[in-house]
Amino acid sequence: MRAIQVASFGGPEVLTPAELHDPVAGPGQVVVGMAAADVIFLDTLLRSGWGQDFFPRTPPYVPGGGGAGSVVEAGEGVDPAWIGRRVVVRAEAGYAERVVAEIGAIVPVPDGLSTEAAAALMHDGATALLMDRLGGPEKGEWVLVSAAAGGAGSLLVQLAVEAGARVVAAASSDAKLALARKLGAEVVVDYTRPDWVARVREATGGGAALVYDGAGGPLGTAALNAVADGGRFVTYGTADGFAAPDPESAARRGIRVHAPLLDGPPDPATVREYLGLALERGAQGRLVPAIGATYPLERAADAHRALAARTTIGKSLLLIG
Repeated sequence: MRAIQVASFGGPEVLTPAELHDPVAGPGQVVVGMAAADVIFLDTLLRSGWGQDFFPRTPPYVPGGGGAGSVVEAGEGVDPAWIGRRVVVRAEAGYAERVVAEIGAIVPVPDGLSTEAAAALMHDGATALLMDRLGGPEKGEWVLVSAAAGGAGSLLVQLAVEAGARVVAAASSDAKLALARKLGAEVVVDYTRPDWVARVREATGGGAALVYDGAGGPLGTAALNAVADGGRFVTYGTADGFAAPDPESAARRGIRVHAPLLDGPPDPATVREYLGLALERGAQGRLVPAIGATYPLERAADAHRALAARTTIGKSLLLIG
């Protein structure tokens, strides 16, 4: 089968096309013929060797965490009725024509939802719903979403708007801010400007009740200052490493800080539940992924370059099938 391998840790150039043996389904497993692979910023960090304490990888490996396609093989103990069904699969690889996974790692794609949209919701849909649960946006309150044109950020804008909140979207270009406005953001702020936090505080009358930090790093750390006293701060971004909000400052101001990634990945049952909900909302038109870039499998390096350059708007996918 065709696949992409990370031959050694490094830049996008280490993503090399390879011909590998087709995976075989063992007991309790399925093989999924991939139509679209999800590409997230974390993939670019892991490719460089970052995050070994949290997400260990050993080259050569096939990057990615899954996508969407159809079941082509069922192992012992798996109902053969799965064969031919469209599914989303979370796996230890994604950039390949076929991936193998435990039966519990696949979720059916509901009728009315395209395979590409399902792949786009695989990571970011589940992430957005998990962050939405932690943040709990309420009607009428101000919510700041940073990295608002990213895969998860664009979904969090939609969820906050649906809850009746007033959304401030922060992003890094006019095109990204235009997408956030289209999704329902009331105020947009360019967070490459040095005064962006002050502009958020001014627009919200003293700070947002809830901040979703999808950027991480220094931007995420600075975003704590955009939270109103007594507010909530939910950080999940890793584009420049984890945010490091000052715990003493947060405690002094009565801000509740949630950094779920520092606790490791959520348990599989929780992920499966929220992925199922994301797919259902997607089929209902209530959660629409903004797919901004698609690439053939062989151009995985270009997808990584665009993500690193912050030029991608919305979700990136590799189209395989």
